[in-house]
Amino acid sequence: MLKYLPDFSLLRRNRPFAFLFCGQWVSFMGSMMTTVAIPYQVYQATHSTAWVGAIGLVQLAALILCALWGGTLADKYHRKPLLLWTGSLLTLGSLCLVFNALALNSILVIFLLAASMLGVIAIDRPAREAFTQQILQKEDFARYSAINTFKNNFCMIIGPAVGGLLIAHAGLVVLYTVDLATYLFALLTLLAVPGHPNPGAERKVAFWASLKEGLQFAASRQSLMGSYSVDFFAMVFGMPMALFPAMALHTFGSSASALGWLYAAPAIGGLAFSLVSGTVSKIKRHGLAIAISAAFWGVAIILFGLSHSLWLALLFLAIAGAFDAASGLFRQTLWNETVPNTLRGRMASLEMLSYMSGPKLGDAEAGFVASIWGIPASIISGGILTIISVLACCLALPEFTGYRSTVGERDTDLEAGGA
Repeated sequence: MLKYLPDFSLLRRNRPFAFLFCGQWVSFMGSMMTTVAIPYQVYQATHSTAWVGAIGLVQLAALILCALWGGTLADKYHRKPLLLWTGSLLTLGSLCLVFNALALNSILVIFLLAASMLGVIAIDRPAREAFTQQILQKEDFARYSAINTFKNNFCMIIGPAVGGLLIAHAGLVVLYTVDLATYLFALLTLLAVPGHPNPGAERKVAFWASLKEGLQFAASRQSLMGSYSVDFFAMVFGMPMALFPAMALHTFGSSASALGWLYAAPAIGGLAFSLVSGTVSKIKRHGLAIAISAAFWGVAIILFGLSHSLWLALLFLAIAGAFDAASGLFRQTLWNETVPNTLRGRMASLEMLSYMSGPKLGDAEAGFVASIWGIPASIISGGILTIISVLACCLALPEFTGYRSTVGERDTDLEAGGA
């Protein structure tokens, strides 16, 4: 049975990674609480799904402005000092959320903080991904993807659920204060991680030349472009999270605690998948696995849109989350196996644009469509468009679905040859 579980021995064998990973685990938990709090605070003030969707638009603008710049910085400069700066700025942003909830309750301030903090994350995330790859052995990439999938889904369950309970019983000020404490913890654990010079960081390459090099590398590989495109379209059309506040309060006639469960349900399915992720560790057709997972995400979202019962809706969201976790595991493994560390920051910025801009556009798309045609029509049409877009990507990028991992096979072949 244990062979089917994620391999957490990596945390014991690699102490620098353990510090980095544990700090990220705790801070991500706090971020998931804030993910519930911000749209709830906006919807309570405006009673408009369009305003909630607009949060995604301003965050998307910040993401686009900062992501590629962040990836280039991650490959040009030492990554640990860069992470300390971004972590400090995120801590400051969290402190401002506490003050706004305590004294101002300004929607404008929420929008400014949501955008600016995501802009900082757009610089932080590529450096973090590249730094993580840097302190891992290549044979540990698949293990890292499995435990990272577990961590993400665990936080996306507990974080929104606790967030909903805190909103209902303690208020937004307490929730944002807890988030502030998690950022402080992440900074402390990062200080315990030894810094490593970047391979190739000594090269004096102009910003635009460095950016062009990264874009050309990605464009020359259909496996990468396919992984970006499939996830992007699936999130644009099949991510109805902007509708959750309205559904919790109106469709299911429930309270803020139900909102937390709606946000947590996809992660419950993702966690269930991650607990048996060892069963798929030997799958080598990563591109095809990503495409199949994304298509079934679309199917589950359609069924979610057809649901009239809260518990049935949560079930289909959980199923969707399981397929999303599978897609994420194969995407992360494919990226780490095919991208050299000298380009990892720039590729991580492109990856982030695909998996973070999609949900932000998806928030806006779902919110605006729902404001015109209603919530069920917005969700169902999004699921249908997800399936269509996945099929289109597979047809346009045949090398993506044909990609096959060869990591681990060379060592096996050499051993056989030596024998």
